[in-house]
Amino acid sequence: MPFSLNPDIASGLATMLGGQPLPPKPPAGDVITRRQNVEGMWGGLMAGFPDINDVETQDFHVKASDGHEILLRWFAKKGSSPGSAILYIHGGGMISLSVDHFDKIIQTHVSNSGVPFLAVDYRLAPEVRYPVPVEDCYAGLQYLHSHASDLGVDTKRIGIMGDSAGGGLAAALAHLAKEKQGPAIQKQILIYPMLDDRNTIADPEIAPYAMWAADDNKTGWGALLDGKDGTDSIPPTAAPARMTVDQASGLPATYIDVGQLDIFADENMEYARKLSKAGVDCEFHLIPSVPHAFEGIAAQSDAAKNAAAWRMAAIKGI
Repeated sequence: MPFSLNPDIASGLATMLGGQPLPPKPPAGDVITRRQNVEGMWGGLMAGFPDINDVETQDFHVKASDGHEILLRWFAKKGSSPGSAILYIHGGGMISLSVDHFDKIIQTHVSNSGVPFLAVDYRLAPEVRYPVPVEDCYAGLQYLHSHASDLGVDTKRIGIMGDSAGGGLAAALAHLAKEKQGPAIQKQILIYPMLDDRNTIADPEIAPYAMWAADDNKTGWGALLDGKDGTDSIPPTAAPARMTVDQASGLPATYIDVGQLDIFADENMEYARKLSKAGVDCEFHLIPSVPHAFEGIAAQSDAAKNAAAWRMAAIKGI
């Protein structure tokens, strides 16, 4: 049987769009229009998230390797005793969005888990290219480790987490930290991560449901890699799907979930397979009948509730 869209997601999408069809996709390579479209759609997604009143935030700054000052936002539940902590990396296709756009999502995670998050406002492509975004995230990881005692954090209980492009950057960060023999990472939590720069041809079975499509992916990777996407010279610190089984060895325990109607499904399954072959603990969920960012489209659906419970267990397990 062909794929079909989860009815709850279909209903949520229709409500979000006001009964109108999805806007037409701009041509591959058009970063500016995509930024505008993603930010506009993001406002609709976030409108369904409740306000959170028991999480406090504090802004810090750290200098990147090139001297640029990076915003780091600390989210902590009022009255909680941290212990563990997560470095959080937001999504946006490598080309859009910021920490500000993800405040409600992060606050929800922190409120429900009691685990504090430090979010990194990394720089976007194409204004910067690889390796700048992952190096910005590495600076955030170093900050969290070096200020752990001030923040009440156990350096042995620090995880990294990201969704979509943020999940791809989190996976790249794990490779970079391993390569540099840098700060320890106890777990990586990858939410439908963007891992493979070669994923630029539409799958006809998934294309009708793709919230982030092949041309979007080509645009994001082309911007990050300065047009070198798809070539033989791309390392896993840029596109983590390029890792071999040998390169997977020694990576932190991993959680991954992805919708079956997401263009990232195949690359996520293959990434989990390589991790497992390398002896890395990996929890993987393939969620049927849902597209990219499904939980924002229908937060009260069973699919979204199940994913939230799995993610919460992964966060609390650090």
